[in-house]
Order: sequence, then C-alpha cells, then structure tokens
Amino acid sequence: MSIKAIIFDLGGVILDSPFEIFAAFEKQHGLSENFLNRVIVESGRQGAWARLERGELTLEDFFDAFDEEIRHAGANISSRDLMSAVNDFANLRPEMIHRVRRLREAGYRVGALTNNWFLANGSTSTGMDRLRAEFDVFVESSRAGVAKPDPKIYEMVLDELGVNAEEAVFLDDIGRNLKPAREMGMTTIKVTSVENALTEMDRVLAGP
Repeated sequence: MSIKAIIFDLGGVILDSPFEIFAAFEKQHGLSENFLNRVIVESGRQGAWARLERGELTLEDFFDAFDEEIRHAGANISSRDLMSAVNDFANLRPEMIHRVRRLREAGYRVGALTNNWFLANGSTSTGMDRLRAEFDVFVESSRAGVAKPDPKIYEMVLDELGVNAEEAVFLDDIGRNLKPAREMGMTTIKVTSVENALTEMDRVLAGP
C-alpha cells in the first residue's frame, strides 16, 4: 500500500525540543538528569502533566498539582517558571517546515499531531496559531481530550486525513509515542535530528 499521508509531532520535530528546557532547568536546580520526565511518567495518566495535556486542568490548577508531585519526588522548584520557559522555547526548524510545504505540493496529505495545553488566554501552547495553516489536519491533545500515546488520538488524525494506518508515516521524537502508531500499521520515524529524520523520510517515500 502506498504512502498517502505524513503526520508530524511538533515539539522536538517541527519545533525545537522542550526537553532541552527540562535539562537546563534540572541542571540549574541541581536535579538529576531526566528528573522531570520521571515525575511525569511515574505520575501516569492521572498525573498533573497528563491531565493538562488532555485539557482537564487549567494552567493555574496544573501549577499547584505539579508542584506537589515535584515536592513528593524530593525537589522544590516552580512549575510556573518551568512552563514559562517551555512556552518561550518554540523555535521553528526551517528545514522541517520547508519539507511540510514540499510534501503538500507533491500531493501528500500532511497532519500535525501534538500533545499540548491551554494557556490562560485560551490559546494553546508552543506557537500553535502560527502553524495551523501549514497543515491539512491539526490535532491537539488539549482540544481532543486525549493525548499520545493513547491509540484514540492516532485514530482521530487518521480519520481526519482520510487514510488507513498503512498509508501513513508518523514522525515523533519520543519512542513511547511511536509504539502505538507502529502497532496500528503506520510507518514510524524516530526524530533524533532533523537531518536523520529527513533522510529516513526520503528512504521511506522512495519505496522498496
């Protein structure tokens, strides 16, 4: 079955990775490497971060809840300061957005699939408004009420694109977000660098 659609994660793929801010924050506050990500993962589906990405918490409620989870894990930092830094760190990767435009010109359906959150003004995080027009389909966890790696959000983007899983390629920088897509039948590309991701995409689209 030929590829008809390409689906891009945003942070860490189209935009620079917020994990760079996490790493800087951890270093600044003397925390162990990956401390924040461990808090998020260990808190699970009902943790503050997961609930924020599903649109179930306002930012203000998230700050209190996440601060408590951080304290429980043995640290004392401000999630308000952390999220301010993350929202400011949304640099576009020009090579990736250029490829999005080329793919659309070539006739592919192109979607964005991102976990994000609502800001106090009702918009969503990491510069979403400036990116919507670049994609045929734009699926955000905070608006969908479901977040990666829940299979429902992958089904949602496939339905909106009008393609089967086997007709789609999905790019993400997080392995656990790629696993459900792969199990559904999508071709997946883990983004470790822009150059490697684009090279792998060229290989996939060239076919056997």
